[in-house]
Amino acid sequence: MTLQNKSEPIFESGAIIRGPRDKKWIALEFTGGYYADGGTTILNQLSKRGIKASFFFIGDFYRNPQFANLIERIRDEGHYLGPHSDKHPLYATWEKPPKLLISREEFHADLENNMKEIEKFGIPREKAKVFIPPYEHYTEEIAQWTKERGMLLINYTPGTRSNADYMEDDDKNFVSSPEMVRSILEYEKKDPDGLNGFLLLMHVGAGPKRTKDHLYDYLGNLLDELTRRGYTFVRVDEMLRPWIPPSEK
Repeated sequence: MTLQNKSEPIFESGAIIRGPRDKKWIALEFTGGYYADGGTTILNQLSKRGIKASFFFIGDFYRNPQFANLIERIRDEGHYLGPHSDKHPLYATWEKPPKLLISREEFHADLENNMKEIEKFGIPREKAKVFIPPYEHYTEEIAQWTKERGMLLINYTPGTRSNADYMEDDDKNFVSSPEMVRSILEYEKKDPDGLNGFLLLMHVGAGPKRTKDHLYDYLGNLLDELTRRGYTFVRVDEMLRPWIPPSEK
C-alpha cells in the first residue's frame, strides 16, 4: 500500500483501495452474487436521504429474472451499476502473496460475459468501467488486465468489519451488525483522516442462513450518523473520475 498526498487515491497491488482523503466523501459499495434480500431496504434508505451508491453484481445476478426489477430500480434511481465478474471465480490463492489461478484469456472471457449482461440493462460500457473483483481478491496481474480493458480495478477500504455482513449464523467468524456499525464509527474517530475517501463495502443480500441480524437494517441510522459527522456520499465514478481511463474515440 502506497500513501500518496491526500488528493490522490491509495493503491494496493494496482487497485484503488481508498479515494482521495482531502474531501469528506464516502462511496458506498454494495456487491451481489446470489442473494438480494436487502435490496429494497437499501434502496429505500438511500432514496429517503437522496444518497447515491454503487452496486457491483456478477453476471449470474444480472441474469436472474427475480432480480431484474431491483436492478432496473437501481439504474433508474441514479446509482452506479458495475461488474463483479461473471461466475464469481476465485482469481488467486489466499496465501500471501497470492498466486494467480486464472489465465489472461479466462479473465477477459469472464469479465466480458459480465459486461454483456450489464449492457442488457441499457448501461453502456463506458458507464461501467469501475470493477470490483470477485471475493475482493486479486493480484497485480488482475489489475493490469483490467487496465488493458480500459477499466479501473478497485477494492474496499480496510479497517472496518462492514464486509462481514454476509456471514451465516453458524460462521465461526460471525460478526453482529451492531459490531460492524461500531467498527465503522470507531475507525472514523481513530484515523487522522476519518473516513475521507472511504470505499465502504457491504452486500446487497446475505441469504437465508443469516437470521440473527442484517447490516442493511442498520443502514439508515448509520447514514444519518455519518451525515451528522459531516460526510457526503458519492458514487465511485464521481469520487474516482480522474483515475478512470477515458473512452477511446
